[in-house]
Parts: sequence; C-alpha cells; structure tokens
Amino acid sequence: MIELTKKLVEAYGPSGFEGKVRELIREEIADYADEISVDPMGNLIALKKGDGSGLTVMIAAHMDEIGVMASHITEEGFVRFTNIGGVLPHNLMGARVQFEDGTMGVVYSERLESFRKIHGLNKHYIDVGATSEEDCPVEVGAAAGFVRPFQVQGSRMTSKAMDDRIGCVVGIEALKQLKETPHDVYFVFSVQEEVGTRGAQASANGLTPDVGIALDVTGTGDTPEGRKMAVKLGAGPAIKVKDAGMISHAGLVKVMRQRAEEAGLDYQLEVLEGGSTDARSMQLAGPGCAAGCISIPTRYIHSQSETLDIGDVEGCVKLLVEILNNPINL
Repeated sequence: MIELTKKLVEAYGPSGFEGKVRELIREEIADYADEISVDPMGNLIALKKGDGSGLTVMIAAHMDEIGVMASHITEEGFVRFTNIGGVLPHNLMGARVQFEDGTMGVVYSERLESFRKIHGLNKHYIDVGATSEEDCPVEVGAAAGFVRPFQVQGSRMTSKAMDDRIGCVVGIEALKQLKETPHDVYFVFSVQEEVGTRGAQASANGLTPDVGIALDVTGTGDTPEGRKMAVKLGAGPAIKVKDAGMISHAGLVKVMRQRAEEAGLDYQLEVLEGGSTDARSMQLAGPGCAAGCISIPTRYIHSQSETLDIGDVEGCVKLLVEILNNPINL
C-alpha cells in the first residue's frame, strides 16, 4: 500500500488534468473489476457486480489535487497565475510547481512591507528561469501541480496530494479485497472535486445509486493550538456525521458504526465545520441517495506536506470492505 500511495501522490493531476492519475489507477484495478469505463467528464468507473440481492452503491474518491494555472506572462518572463481549488497563500512562498510538460517553477511573491502580512495570490508569481515573455516555456492556461517528495516516518506518511489520492488508495485496496458482495458497487475515481465536486455529481446523475459513500480526507484536532475537533491521527477511520455541505444519512452512519464494532475496528465520529466532499454531490444528484463518508484523518490539508497515519488508512479499507460485504439496511 505504501508503494501505491507513493505512485499516486507523486503523479501530476490538478483538477481538470487528471489523465495521468486515471491511467495509473486503471492499471491497478484492471484485474479486479467486472467492467471499467470512463465517462465524458473523465471519471474512471469500475463496477464490481453483486449477486443481485443488494443495492446499487457508489463509492467516490477524487483523483484531482489543488494546483495553479498560468493567467499571463510578464515582460520579464515571470508567470502570473490563478488558483485551481483551495490554494492557500501562506503555503506558497518558496513552493515548487511542475507543469504537465515537465517545466519546473519556484513560487514567490512581490516584496512584503511586513513579514507579519502575506500577499494574496495576485501578488505571487512563478519563476521558470525565463528572461522575457518570448522565451517563457509556459503558455496561458497551462496548469501546474505542487512538487514535494513522499516520505514515510514511522507510521506516518507525508506528501502533497494525499487529498485525495489516499482516498483512491482506499478504494483500490477495497476493490482488490472485495471477492463477493450482494451489491452492485461502482467505484468512481472522480475528477474536479477541488473545484466543486463536479465529477461525482455527473457520475451520480448517471448511476442514480441507492447509497453513496465518499472516501476523502478530513482535518484533525490534535496539533498545538489547532482547531478543536474530535478527530486525531492513529485513532482509526472517521465516520462523517456532518460537514459544511451535508449531513450524512443517519441510517448509513448507524450501519458504518455497526460494521466497525462487529469487526473490532477503532473508529471516530467526525463533525467538520468547513469544507465538504463528493458525498454532497451524490446526496443531491438525480433523485438523491443515502450518502455518507469514510474520512481519513489528515494534518496540514491543502499544504504540500499533508500527513496521515498508515493504520488509519488500513482501517478505512477494512471498514469499507465490511460495509460492502454485508447488507446495508437503512
């Protein structure tokens, strides 16, 4: 699982440009799905057929990551940019980015009047080594992802793009372990979540599932002077009760807790004050469905050093397999 995580998190794939990640995932799941397809938006959909006695279940994990896009090039050859998703200015100074063609750049900002203040995105630029607009290798509209090496330290994994390649890892590993299920399970590796959960909405409109389960990261409350939250690293998967975009189906939360307890798995209950996941789109798409989320506790979300615990990831896989192996009585 560690090698799979490394492969996925280090891949290029900002929102709208997920092709390389999609091909890596397709290679991983080719021998485990009954059907594999790609819809017009670029979502990768893998069907594991059930025995006909269960429900239609959609599992969603998004392939995209936050990034930046060139908006114009200065006369001196510096790249001005806009954000793709939730890019935070205080994480930018000195960051490195890579464009799809391999061009590397360093992000910096205009001179600060005081180091107590941070410029907004509009006063940042990317230095790609050019000396003029004419010799800049980057075109307007080119997208770039952040670059930071993957590392393992004890039980902790750190990298950019854990949000949400680690959800993809959970989905892949669960699909590999799912030998028989009563349900028709559609594993959807979705696009453009970071810019509005768009891919999952399109897939859910097409699949009209009875149940939708997102696999995504969530914040923690276990860092010094951090936001208070009843989630921490190393305490097991977090079962979402509520976030800023949706309230999980109470019956599905009950089923998740029941399966965790029956399997002897540690778990946490998550109430997230800000942000949402593909579960919101599944809940509202078409006629609607019973939606919820299995969350992977993660520190430093939307930075280049998102950090999580290997044991929590393994617990998420086990919990998802337990849910899908059994009836889902809502």
